[in-house]
Amino acid sequence: MGHTTSHTWIATFARLVSVIFAALLCMPAHAAAPGITGTSFDLTAEAARISQPDGSSVYSWGYGCRAGGTAPAGFSPAAIPGAACPNMQIPGPTLIVRKGDTVTVTLRNNLPAAAGNTSILFPGFQVTTSNGVPGLLTREAAHGGSVTYSFVATTEGTHGYYSGTQGDLQIEMGLYGAIIVLPTTIPAGCRAVGSTLPDGQTDFRNAAAAYTNSAACYDREYLFQFSEMDPRIHSQAEQQVGTPAGKACTRPNGCMTVETEPYHPAYFMINGRSMPDDMDPNYAVQYPHQPYNGNPHMHPGELVLLRIIGTGRWQHPFHEHGNHVRVLARDGNLILSQTDNVSPAGPLLFTTTTTPGLAMDGIFYWTGRGLNWDVYGHVDGGLYTDQAFPAYLGKPVVCTPDANGYYTADPMAPNYYEWCQDHNKALETHPFGQVGSGGPVTLPDANILTNGTWYGGSPYLGPDATTRAVGPTGTTPPSGTIANPPTSEAGFAFMWHSHNEREITTNNIFPGGMMMMMLVDPQAFTINEAN
Repeated sequence: MGHTTSHTWIATFARLVSVIFAALLCMPAHAAAPGITGTSFDLTAEAARISQPDGSSVYSWGYGCRAGGTAPAGFSPAAIPGAACPNMQIPGPTLIVRKGDTVTVTLRNNLPAAAGNTSILFPGFQVTTSNGVPGLLTREAAHGGSVTYSFVATTEGTHGYYSGTQGDLQIEMGLYGAIIVLPTTIPAGCRAVGSTLPDGQTDFRNAAAAYTNSAACYDREYLFQFSEMDPRIHSQAEQQVGTPAGKACTRPNGCMTVETEPYHPAYFMINGRSMPDDMDPNYAVQYPHQPYNGNPHMHPGELVLLRIIGTGRWQHPFHEHGNHVRVLARDGNLILSQTDNVSPAGPLLFTTTTTPGLAMDGIFYWTGRGLNWDVYGHVDGGLYTDQAFPAYLGKPVVCTPDANGYYTADPMAPNYYEWCQDHNKALETHPFGQVGSGGPVTLPDANILTNGTWYGGSPYLGPDATTRAVGPTGTTPPSGTIANPPTSEAGFAFMWHSHNEREITTNNIFPGGMMMMMLVDPQAFTINEAN
């Protein structure tokens, strides 16, 4: 386990950023791996501006859907509101296709004339081209012109795409995106994609599995594209495209002299946004050219597929608190066991270090195993008290372990996926609320303001967590600010962040950059990834 943390640990951290996170975490869940589906895509490369949390508006280039071109077949998740494919976005549109599809991408170059030609590379696929003009790595679209790329999606999994023209400049400016190739068959043991998950909540998966392999099943999925940005380069580009020489440029390699070295990035982004912007909804109106967020939610025991792509120049040692990530594949290539050639045998990673150009798929999950206390906070005698589960109120809590030691017999139960070895095991020696006593620690009274206004006062999971910690008459938090709504969420928050300290700043100001919060929500909380 990598940094198995709890709400207690978050209390300490929250004293620094309580106001920010209190405002953010009271929002509904916004996540998944959104994108556009189909087999034929009309993209355009254009200029626009993106925003950063320090108030900066940065001139950038990006791919988007071409106005008047072939419309995407649809958006995924299908029910996601506000879904759009603007003329330019960073990252570019996530293209969601199926294995065996013949994929056609037509790119039109609407960049300023001074930028010269542009193109797209699709690593891992055998690409044929038509139209366009010859380039160093592939055929390119001249200013005002277009080029068409075609390939068969032969390899499942997560892949990147990016400019193959003046990469030190054009990728830096924002010309990159992701392709997700879904399997066409359901591996043995995987659940088919349906309207609901076993616990009755909505199924937002793109597929039953990441690969045609029984060990690649998953319950939720998130796509994270890590990149950095040097605003000095962007400023130089903006200045030069506006000059008379830039406007009249006809040279294939452009008419710009932009110094891309030395390289000093000031912004570090997840899916084109920096923290805290990356925790706002997908397709939020305040980010018209940055539609994708980074804000994972999960229930205990769910297998969460992380699709990860390194973009730009730097490696980013991103750490997912709460557990290691089991790597399934790199660049669409499953890492298989030498003995059975079936089970993925990739490493358990403490940090998913993203090498530029590398894509990986991995499985993350959180269960509470090994904490040595009952995260559901059962009262003495073991009765269900969760008001959100009226059918179970007053009944004895059941925790009959399955072969792996978890309670999985009833997916609708409040303590679904409890680690039964810690069932009814007290954490607190002298609890303020209704939980059993006799544990190893005494937690601070949540009504003491010095503990931090964001700290919920409870190390327990579930809608009755606050009552368990402070009793039926307690008030948590004392300010009246409800970060985790006690009637629904009351989950555990884990900080996911780069282990390069500078990368969790925005223009050298903490907190920011490559950081987000992962929330483990109780079964009663509906994770709505269509928001």
